[in-house]
Amino acid sequence: MKKQTIWILTILMAITFVGLLCIQIFYMKNIAQIRFEQFAQGVRQSLVATTMRLEQDEARHFLEDDVSQVETSAVVSQYGNRLPSLGGIKYSFTTRSGLEADLTIKGSIKEISKLQKSDNPGLASHYQSAQDAYMSRYLYQKGVLDDVILNIISKASTRPITERVDSARISRYLRQELDTLGLKIPFQFAVCNNAGTTLFRSKDYNPELAQGSNTFVQALFPNDIAGTRNYLRVYFPTKSDYIFRSISFMVPAFAFTLILLIIFVYTIIVAFRQKKLTEMKNDFINNMTHEFKTPISSISLAAQMLNDQSVRKSPTMLQQISTVINDETKRLRFQVEKVLQMSMFDRQKATLKIQEIDANTAIFNIVNTFKLKVEKYGGSIEANLDAMDAIVDVDEMHFTNVIFNLLDNAVKYRSEERPLKLHVTSRDLSGERLEITIADNGIGIRRDDLKKIFEKFYRVSTGNRHDVKGFGLGLAYVKKMVTELGGDITVESEFNSGTKFIIILPLSKN
Repeated sequence: MKKQTIWILTILMAITFVGLLCIQIFYMKNIAQIRFEQFAQGVRQSLVATTMRLEQDEARHFLEDDVSQVETSAVVSQYGNRLPSLGGIKYSFTTRSGLEADLTIKGSIKEISKLQKSDNPGLASHYQSAQDAYMSRYLYQKGVLDDVILNIISKASTRPITERVDSARISRYLRQELDTLGLKIPFQFAVCNNAGTTLFRSKDYNPELAQGSNTFVQALFPNDIAGTRNYLRVYFPTKSDYIFRSISFMVPAFAFTLILLIIFVYTIIVAFRQKKLTEMKNDFINNMTHEFKTPISSISLAAQMLNDQSVRKSPTMLQQISTVINDETKRLRFQVEKVLQMSMFDRQKATLKIQEIDANTAIFNIVNTFKLKVEKYGGSIEANLDAMDAIVDVDEMHFTNVIFNLLDNAVKYRSEERPLKLHVTSRDLSGERLEITIADNGIGIRRDDLKKIFEKFYRVSTGNRHDVKGFGLGLAYVKKMVTELGGDITVESEFNSGTKFIIILPLSKN
């Protein structure tokens, strides 16, 4: 798949996912706003209903007291002690034989009158007059009812709020009204005067927390004079949790979309990495073909020369051809060994033959062997092996290959403007560690390439030209082997100023 096609698909999928997330976020925001509005409306409705019930309680209190007084005074003034209440008619009389008796008749006055008309015309007449008086008083009471209501209003506003309402009644009424609307949520409340002073409150009410949109205010007894009004402040500490629990069904959908987005991003990253790896492998194959082509051609040409009778008769020519075949065979074997090193990167752990060696001695032998190659290009190599304790547990073959690869890179990436200088050192570090540095004055490495030079198949721009041979495996092999040996490797470099590789290995425990 072309890189342009991957980018187009990536952009389209990104726009799709971003749009989907925006729609879900917008939808959740709208639902939450609606839930907040519904909650606020339900709370206000409950507060209004609570205050109305408190007003009804107060009105009932005054009506019972005032109406009872009016009825009592009216009945006593009409009947004296004979009619102590409207629950019946009390009548005292004396019989013809001189006996005195008290009679209380309960029920409809009209029926009582009908009953008495046939038995005692005098008594019936008396009951009829009592009925007329009762009806007259009833009309009187009905007429003064407006005056009683005005009296209630004028007296109620002057009573202390603690006598008009109490905490238990407010809590009970408010709980009932909220439950009726389905708002089963804990609350705290306080009653404050017009100046904001708290008169009484519920057990857990905290004025410092009861602020903002979680607090609702409702006037108690709104018909009171403005300056004497009291207010009910209700605080819902779990309002936000209650609202978001009601829209929690949207969370899984949002989470699934987010997971899909993460998977999509990961897939795109993997796709680009695979494409990059494919490009590196293609470069590797091209470089490998070129690396193999030269020794194979040289060996083939030498073999053809051996078929020439004149060449076989010349010992000097045979010696030269033998040397060429031997050198090119070594070169070809070396390249094959590098290719075989690729199998190590597919294993979780390399197979190593660990043994104790003196790193100073091993490095000294490598430097002496490599000195001829450095001097061939007009350079010099210097070794300062100052470590007092250089015994390490390593695989000698791989350790040798690591040092050789770093020295070989220094020769490959030498600067044409100045003679090559290589400096190899060793020194002791605290914590029973050994530091080995290999520094050169070559072309250096750009900062952008420093983070990638240990990646498999990666080669800097200079390495992509055929004047510098390689497969992009050397430093990846070095990094892996140093890690397998329990050490660490870092690099310091400035472009066109040289490079320094620093290897730190643990000393042998023995």
